[in-house]
Amino acid sequence: MANFIDRRLNSKNKSTVNRQRFLRRYKNQIKKSVSDAINQRGVTDIQSGENIIIPKKDLSEPVFHQGSGGVRDRVHPGNDQFSTGDRIKKPPGQQGQGSGKGDASDSGEGEDDFTFSISKEEYLNLLFEDLELPNLEKNQLDKLIEYKTVRSGFCAEGVPSNIDIVKSLQGSIARRIAMTSSKRRQLKELKQQLQLLNQDTHDHVSEIQKINEKITELENKIAKVPFIDTFDLRFRNFTKQAVPTSKAVMFCLMDVSGSMDQATKDIAKRFYILLYLFLSRTYKNIEVVYIRHHTQAKEVDEQEFFYSQETGGTIASSALELMNNIINERYNDNQWNIYGAQASDGDNWADDSPHCKSLLEKQILPRTRYFSYIEITQRAHQTLWQQYQQLKESHTNFATAHIKEVSDIYPIFRELFKKNTTSAA
Repeated sequence: MANFIDRRLNSKNKSTVNRQRFLRRYKNQIKKSVSDAINQRGVTDIQSGENIIIPKKDLSEPVFHQGSGGVRDRVHPGNDQFSTGDRIKKPPGQQGQGSGKGDASDSGEGEDDFTFSISKEEYLNLLFEDLELPNLEKNQLDKLIEYKTVRSGFCAEGVPSNIDIVKSLQGSIARRIAMTSSKRRQLKELKQQLQLLNQDTHDHVSEIQKINEKITELENKIAKVPFIDTFDLRFRNFTKQAVPTSKAVMFCLMDVSGSMDQATKDIAKRFYILLYLFLSRTYKNIEVVYIRHHTQAKEVDEQEFFYSQETGGTIASSALELMNNIINERYNDNQWNIYGAQASDGDNWADDSPHCKSLLEKQILPRTRYFSYIEITQRAHQTLWQQYQQLKESHTNFATAHIKEVSDIYPIFRELFKKNTTSAA
């Protein structure tokens, strides 16, 4: 295996164009590697990109060369075994060993496969290309607006605590200059005249007296101008500025009764990872709430959510009730963008399924941006799926999907969040 180290003194992002061309050329291979890498991540693990492996055979380039053409006879020196027209047998096998010097790979991939890293942004763009959050634009115009207080210059009226001393003193200086500039000019001229008269040897007593009286009068007028006036006061002004909210909460609900084995939980985990990564492209801050249930619901951490073992029956409405209580206590729908995803194998008490439908229809869906239900089972659908199908027909922010195996996860996720081209038109 050979390692190549690029030590060229390139400036940052100098090879961006070549990198984008490479990503476009091998897009299919890269997207396949990206979708496979989802299985090895945690739900909130989006801080890094991904290492992508492309088989060497996919990197081969066509080569043009000049062929000899025609039919030719050639004599190779040293041949003492074959004559013209002999058919040469295929060399015997060597028990799976090639002609190279390296060892065979136990995973089916040779050591010469090309590996490179993509950034977090490139990873998310490749993973969620052509997808969008349903109803996002409509909600942004309606509820995704909050207000923050910002500075907005100065005003002439306000409370004493908002007085800006520097701005008020600047206004005071400007006012006093404007009101006394002409008087100070006259005062300067009179003092110059008085100085000339005092230097003259002739008698100008009466004239000097008149100038002194004018000087005194002007000085009194200048002194009467107040140092600061109420007109000079300036107050800091504050206004409310509308800003779009960037906070979202993602509720993960999962059945952990005895019928849910670990393989089914792993499928649900991969779906939750996709949903979290997708939301992270739109919202800056995302909180995740894990709710697991059998006959009773409980808020837990990620480790307990996916790997703790439980037994017993299933009452799905307990998880929906707990989700509704948490929203009431911690997540105001005017400030938070609420998303929910419920995973189950379809088992539920028949009498409880209509109650689940009622909770979603009256309490949860009116306050959530989007709620998806995935049923992971090989069996026929039961009462919970039937009730949810009725709900799906009347609510655009509710979706259901049926997953049978791991390979169904990514296609179904893309189907749930595909762009609505008809509404855009």
